[in-house]
Parts: sequence; C-alpha cells; structure tokens
Amino acid sequence: MEEEIGRPDFWDNPNSAQIIMQELTRQKDKIDIYEVLKQESEDTTLLWEMAVEENDTTLEAEIERTIKKLQDQLSSLELEILLSGPYDRNNAIITLHSGAGGTEAQDWVQMLYRMYVRWGERRGFKVETLDLLPGDEAGIKSVTFSLGGENAYGYAKCEKGVHRLVRISPFDASGRRHTSFASVDVMPEVNDVDTEITIDNEELRVDTYRSGGAGGQHVNKTDSAVRITHIPTGTVVQCQSERSQTQNKAYAMRILQAKLLELKRKEQENELSEIRGELNDIAWGSQIRSYVMHPYSMVKDHRTNAETGNVNAVMDGEIDIFVNTWLQNNTGQNE
Repeated sequence: MEEEIGRPDFWDNPNSAQIIMQELTRQKDKIDIYEVLKQESEDTTLLWEMAVEENDTTLEAEIERTIKKLQDQLSSLELEILLSGPYDRNNAIITLHSGAGGTEAQDWVQMLYRMYVRWGERRGFKVETLDLLPGDEAGIKSVTFSLGGENAYGYAKCEKGVHRLVRISPFDASGRRHTSFASVDVMPEVNDVDTEITIDNEELRVDTYRSGGAGGQHVNKTDSAVRITHIPTGTVVQCQSERSQTQNKAYAMRILQAKLLELKRKEQENELSEIRGELNDIAWGSQIRSYVMHPYSMVKDHRTNAETGNVNAVMDGEIDIFVNTWLQNNTGQNE
C-alpha cells in the first residue's frame, strides 16, 4: 500500500486514495499493537527469569499485574480479529423503540439509551443523537443514535433484538411488579464511497415540519425537522435533533442509507431462507436478554447464557460480558 501511495497518479481518484490511506492506517495500528504486546511479553519473561535466578520474590506482584494486563490486551485483540464481517468496521446506527406498556416501556427505552451511550463512550466511540421522540409523561418513545469509531457496528450488532425488563414499577402506586419490552435495531452506517447503495434524489420526498417535544423556542418555531420518504420502498426516516434543517437532512440521509442497506440484506436472507426452507420469524416475546431487578438481581443473555448479578453495573454501560461472549460464540459468522 505504501508503494501504491508513492505513485504519481495516486490522488487522481480521491475517494479510492482515501480508502487506501484509511486501510493503511488500520493495518499499521494492528502491527503496532502486535509489536508492543510482543515486546512486553519478552520483557516480562526476562524479568521473571531474573527473579527466579536471584530468588527475588518482591517482583512477583509486578509480574502478575503485567501478565494480567497482557492477557486482557490479547483477548481484546482476538475479539477484533473475529470482526470480519463486510460492515463490521463501520459506524453503527442504533434505534430503540418502546413496546406495549406506555410509560413503563418508555422509561425502559430511556434506561437502555443511557446504557448504550455509556458503553459507547467507555469504548471510545463518538455518540451522536440523530432523532429522539420523548414519552408522553416520562421516558422516550423512540430514539436513533450513532456510534462512530473503528468496529462500532461489529461490536454493537449483537444487541439487535428484544430486551426485557422486570422490576417494581416506580410509576405504580401499589408497588406491583411490571414487565417491559423494548426493541433494539442495529444497522451499519454506509460510507459515502460504498457503491452498494445508490439513492436517486428523484425517488425521495422531503418534508419539513416543526420539531415536537423539548428543544427550546428555536426548535418549536421553525421547520427544522426533516422527514424523508424513499418512494420505491416506502422507507420513511426523520430527524429533529438539530437546530439546522441542513444538519437534520444530512443525518436523515445517513439513517436512510443504513435502512436501505438493511432492507437489501434482509431480502437476501429471505431468499436464502426460502431455498433452505427455514423459518426465521422473530416474535415480539422472543427476547434476547432479560434484565431482572425484582425479586432478584440478574441480567441474562438467552442466546449465550452469559449472566451477571450486577444489574447496576450493566445499566451503567458494562455490557462487554454479553458482547464478547456473543462474538466468541459466533466466530466466522458475518452478520
């Protein structure tokens, strides 16, 4: 790649050149990580040999800490190797929808939204809210946001499905136990240079309207919100998170591209399912994960059986136990 970059005509095609530059950076980063791990491993081995030779037990704690650090870094590198799907490197667009249950379910969406924002920030992803519809009394009816960064979709894709919450309702004066559901949809954000999805502007209907809900006087007094309809497929997206109509339209187009790509992938999957004679219908009640706060504390993933009793930590964004286990169990399956 460096030889190709050195060619005089390299920048004649800026889009292609940019892809190669980004790929070169990614590959160099991987090599750098490998070299660092290799060097630290060799240094730790030498330190251990010296401690054994001199019968020096004071170095034991330091060697132990270094080994644990190396194990964690190696595990992280192994997981990244599993992210080999065609869109795993891309940013992720996530949409949360409340299920039946009114305020209960809408509050559950807000809890999940906070969980994913904290998880994304912990991983170093850039979090952008693209569209948010507040609940009638509390919580959120639906929200769409993006996670930007290397392998964001690869890590987030396992969260797609129905999430179930069991708790004593804070909105029930009688203190009864309630079960709430929320759906999580995860799509890869399509890069501008991706030629798989092309959108003809003549096939779009763009409507502007005044944003609803909280947002300040400016949001409510101007037609800054944007709704885009892709006429051939009937796909509708909207965005009202920004004060600028131009920004909202740009965000809406990002969501539309992702939805059209997802639609194309589903069509391909349906064709394969018909050939195989498979039924892949996912019912609303077939939750992928349960979050139980009463009568006991536990979060359990029903696909991998990974579980933890620390519900508070999970709701604070510590979901890697479920993400990593799912990735390890799905090696080689390109979602």
